[in-house]
Amino acid sequence: MAINFDKALGIYEDTLLIREKRAEILSQNLANADTPGYKARDLDFKSLINQALEMKSAPNMNRTSAGHMSTAEALASDSSLLYRTPMQPSIDGNTVDTDIEMAQFAKNTMDFQASLTFLQSRFRGLKGALKGE
Repeated sequence: MAINFDKALGIYEDTLLIREKRAEILSQNLANADTPGYKARDLDFKSLINQALEMKSAPNMNRTSAGHMSTAEALASDSSLLYRTPMQPSIDGNTVDTDIEMAQFAKNTMDFQASLTFLQSRFRGLKGALKGE
């Protein structure tokens, strides 16, 4: 009997990919903190995960080739980016607040690590099941 990794790993693969994309976006915000007119962007993680769950449960949504985008990659595209509402925009139109961005980046990093830990425990469980433990 073949192992279905999508069912065995659940949504954790998608959470890692979305968290990775969010880290990239937050780092771009921090890199452009002094760029005039730059607008800070972010992802709505909860809505993207809900969409990923809906797409995984939809029939005929299987990847048939390694070259196809995964669910999380499709969801975390540029069309899903939101603009961050500034607390105090600067005179030059830049909406990046470095304190907020750094806090969000740190939280995203901790959440990424938690998702990775859950995924590792799933792999340990699969490994134990294969060994008959």
